[in-house]
Amino acid sequence: MQKQLLIYLLISCALVGCSNYNEVIKGDDYVKKFELANALYDNEDFLKSIVLYEQIYQHAPKSGEGELAYYRLGQSYYNAEDYYMAGYYFSSYIQRFPYSTKNEELMFLAAMCKVKNSPESSLDQSETEEAINAVQVFVDFYPNTKLMDSCNQIIDKLRFKIESKEMNHVLLYSNTERYRAAVTSAEIFLEKYPTSEYAETVFSSMVKNSYYLTINSVERKKSARIDETNERMRKFEANFPDSDQIKSLNQLVNKLSN
Repeated sequence: MQKQLLIYLLISCALVGCSNYNEVIKGDDYVKKFELANALYDNEDFLKSIVLYEQIYQHAPKSGEGELAYYRLGQSYYNAEDYYMAGYYFSSYIQRFPYSTKNEELMFLAAMCKVKNSPESSLDQSETEEAINAVQVFVDFYPNTKLMDSCNQIIDKLRFKIESKEMNHVLLYSNTERYRAAVTSAEIFLEKYPTSEYAETVFSSMVKNSYYLTINSVERKKSARIDETNERMRKFEANFPDSDQIKSLNQLVNKLSN
């Protein structure tokens, strides 16, 4: 009985709260709107607060309440994980209130919205490139920011994601037996990322694909490609003298001597 009464009271309170919320939205009392919006925001009910903050800003865009409403619109969308809308409001806030003390914070958060929208490494990385640029612009604009170390770490992680994407391209060409593309893409990768943690894997793939490209070549091209494969093998051994791939790669490459 007590449990049923508690459920009834909770439902009643929810209905009353909803009714009050709708009344404030439809009403013209902007003091109440502002108070309720702030209460909802503090209670982390961000989606409901957004509706009220939009009304408050539209009503008095140049007032202190309007400025705070616009700021909290961005924060509400960010906390609700709608990073496209949050990024719009953060960037727009900086343009509308260029002398605000909040602008460093919001420029960083606008960049973070792009970071949050960066997809996993297997997908197109255009948004990751945009995120890197946004964080770099923030660092350039605020060179003395306390967030410098965080920004550098974020940029490194984003660049590694792009690096992973390009490494997977190399391996995809290899797995689909597109030997020339595999060799070329590996050379480009190693030139672009000479100290990559993927360097040994990519270099090994290049040697293997160089071998298969050679044995599948027409006779007039084989001699030059044998020399190229041998040279790649020598460089692999020089760069990775302790690699456990050396023995198996040499077994392949030595076949070319026959």
